[in-house]
Formats: sequence, C-alpha cells, structure tokens
Amino acid sequence: MTTRPSADTTDGLMWLKSSYSSNEGPDCVEIADSTGAVRVRDSKNQQGPQLAFGRAEWSVFVSYAADRT
Repeated sequence: MTTRPSADTTDGLMWLKSSYSSNEGPDCVEIADSTGAVRVRDSKNQQGPQLAFGRAEWSVFVSYAADRT
C-alpha cells in the first residue's frame, strides 16, 4: 500500500488516501495528521463530517487492522 495526497487541502491539512482506494469503490477514506489528532473523512464527501482519534488510539487501530489483513 502507498499513499497519495488528496486534491482537496483547503482546510490546511495534508489529506492522504490509500492506493487501495479508488474513485469507484464505496470504501474510500482519507486521513490527515493534525495537532493532537488523526482525522478521518470520506474521500467522496470531503466537506462532510470528520472523525478525530488520538494518536495512541489510532496506533492501536492501525496495528489491529494490519493483523487482520
């Protein structure tokens, strides 16, 4: 997996989308590292809601997800 920058950076964050995501699939998310949190949004609704996770919680999630692939 690689990441690539999103076209929309109007909020000042550098959003990254996984190379596994495509514009046709329903499972497209982007992440951005912000002060004190990792933000997650739907890549097809970039102006929509975002989730924010603490770095420790995000690290646990990524480790858990990596073990499941």
